[in-house]
Amino acid sequence: MLVLRALQWGPQHGHGIGQAIRQRSDELLEVETGSLYPALHRLETQGWPKSGWGISEANPRAKYYRLTAAGKAQLSREQDRWSRLVDAIGRVMKPAANQE
Repeated sequence: MLVLRALQWGPQHGHGIGQAIRQRSDELLEVETGSLYPALHRLETQGWPKSGWGISEANPRAKYYRLTAAGKAQLSREQDRWSRLVDAIGRVMKPAANQE
């Protein structure tokens, strides 16, 4: 979900995706390279991002990813699922006073 969200902010290469997540989370979330690239591969297999080669500021060639229409739809589903999960955890962690 976080990778798709980062791509919603615009096309990025892998390192840029990791940086965007870290920066937007106030340095609390760090996506390790060993997790990011396999995740990107799995997401691309689903058709949610598309990739192509481009030139980055640090490397002569970098693989850039952009969010597809299918990826936007999946991100919406993931955000809905995340909201339901957060609500459920909240109900377990802070039950109503009359249920304790």
